[in-house]
Amino acid sequence: MQTKELKEERKQMRTRVFAHPFSPSYWRCAAYQLKDVRILCIAAILVAVRVAMKSLAIPVGENLSITLGFFVNALGAMIFGPVVAVIGAAISDTLGCLLFPSGAYFFPFIFVEIAGSLIFALFLWRAKLSTTRIILSRFSVVFVCNLVMNPALMIWYYEWLNNGKTYKFITLPRVIKNLALFPAEAFLLVIFLGALTPALIKLKIIPQAQEKIEFTKKHLILLGVLLVLAIAFVCAYYFAYLPNK
Repeated sequence: MQTKELKEERKQMRTRVFAHPFSPSYWRCAAYQLKDVRILCIAAILVAVRVAMKSLAIPVGENLSITLGFFVNALGAMIFGPVVAVIGAAISDTLGCLLFPSGAYFFPFIFVEIAGSLIFALFLWRAKLSTTRIILSRFSVVFVCNLVMNPALMIWYYEWLNNGKTYKFITLPRVIKNLALFPAEAFLLVIFLGALTPALIKLKIIPQAQEKIEFTKKHLILLGVLLVLAIAFVCAYYFAYLPNK
């Protein structure tokens, strides 16, 4: 009887869908992924792919580059959840720095990788997957990681190096790069995850709970609104906060 109940509990942990991540059961299920051998094998493969893709960055300016690793990051977070995603992010960042070093190693940058994986997982893991969720997940990663955390850590990094150089919290090239690429990145991420989701459901890797993943007029409007909000934030920083400071 206990074995039957245990099997039923494990089945529920593999298939349960949550309305939000703010519940103890959500995090119990997320921690349970560390005991799932199949999930750990998938995580190891995706971490290896993510590390390999770190060498494919396209430089577009000083301390700026275009990468495609977020596709793998989002896919992994959607499959194995926040707990494994955070561990995988820490491992991939460490291995990436060892195998493809670029400048002096600065440990706090690991938190940017962790934050990106965690945000994707909170939006996409064990949720009713939809185009809106995917768009919001990418926007949140761009805003939190690329426009806030990374510049803040770069300021700290230059102070730590003590090489006489300074780094601005918001720079025009960084803003243009991130805001210009966001719509295309969000669109491609929707296509990428939408194409893989049916196969992942069939293999019982993710639960069968999703809307039809496609772009509609309302999603184009959402992209426009998010862009306007991001531009408004940057303008407020440049023209309101910075002069007063």
